[in-house]
Amino acid sequence: MSTVLLAFRSLRNRRTTALLTISAIAVSVALLLGVQKMRTAARESFANTISGVDLIVGARSGQLNLLLYSVFRVGDATANVSWTSYQKIVHHPDVAWTIPISLGDSHRGFRVMGTNNDYFKHYQFAGDQKLQFLQGRYFTDLYEAVIGAEVAEQLNYKLGDAIVIAHGLGNVSFAEHKDKPFRVTGILMRTGTPVDRTVHIGLEALTAIHVDWQSGVQASLGVRAQATKAPMHDLTPDSITAFLVGMNAKIMIFTMQRAINEYRLEPLQAIIPGVALSQLWNLVGIADQALMIIAAFVVLAGLLGMLTAILTSLNERRREMAILRSVGAQPRHIFSLLIAEAGFLAGAGITTGVGLTYALIWSAQPLLEYRFGIFIKADGLTRYDLLILGAILFTAVLMGVFPAWRAYRNTLSDGLTIRV
Repeated sequence: MSTVLLAFRSLRNRRTTALLTISAIAVSVALLLGVQKMRTAARESFANTISGVDLIVGARSGQLNLLLYSVFRVGDATANVSWTSYQKIVHHPDVAWTIPISLGDSHRGFRVMGTNNDYFKHYQFAGDQKLQFLQGRYFTDLYEAVIGAEVAEQLNYKLGDAIVIAHGLGNVSFAEHKDKPFRVTGILMRTGTPVDRTVHIGLEALTAIHVDWQSGVQASLGVRAQATKAPMHDLTPDSITAFLVGMNAKIMIFTMQRAINEYRLEPLQAIIPGVALSQLWNLVGIADQALMIIAAFVVLAGLLGMLTAILTSLNERRREMAILRSVGAQPRHIFSLLIAEAGFLAGAGITTGVGLTYALIWSAQPLLEYRFGIFIKADGLTRYDLLILGAILFTAVLMGVFPAWRAYRNTLSDGLTIRV
């Protein structure tokens, strides 16, 4: 009888302990693989927040700050970009398109962004996906707004609802543009990006609600500009927060970036989104590395449980070892038997853990994609995954050497005499 078959029958005879050990290893392996799959998917989703944009231009403040407030709506700009400078770059022959961005106002805790309809035409995420409307259309009139999926869901908005923009940021504001309400004309499909948490209005509309404001304070009641009379003013903005740039030829990206960074009329900065995203991930990636380390220790705990189960059974199995010796088994066969048992327990635990991981991925995939915009691919194991699983199996076999050596020594000392 082969050693592997003998190990299997021995474990089957102790099926309760074996199943508990396999379950512990399976859960720990599923946790480790799940964390690995999650961190890979999170990194891809992080990188896919914005795509197809060659440059992001804003006031000179550091590329991470510019990336955070222009793409992730986190923080504020230190200064704005003048409309004159923006127009000069827009009309550069190497520039294919631009998306202006103006931030600073909010609606019930959600950021309000002033832009134009080029935003819905050129903005891309997750590779080459463009913004799609779940309902309605983009804004065509002055006081119309397009809201993200999360805004619509949390605030229970539907097409035609009126919303009031608040001056400044925060969940509660005492300075609201109540005299110039907006109407929801479009609801975007969920993207899993900050777009879902943004209220979009036109640049001219953002200027219109501030025509009677000076230094953050609204004019007195008698001289306020009514909503119907605001369009009579020149609604060309004086400045914008930042803008996204798409180039006609990718080869000109670095040339344009250098030209903007050396722009003399005002201090501007142009960043490449992919480079800035990588730098930002290096900063926040410490957390997912910590999760990976914790999961690795959980796997180690599962393997130590296996080692404990094998060691505690050695004294109970001295009669079994003596019977094996009586039918011709050598001490080396006993050593191999214990190694095979450790390998079998680890192999069964790893296989079960992999199956459990994919079962959890398939069941949680729709929820993660819908709620958090994280899409975990349920594809095969990667080379890195196989390397991890191989390391777990090797560690388990290595741990099995200790009880195997103990059993080997016991059989040498016991012979056919059982000592308990």
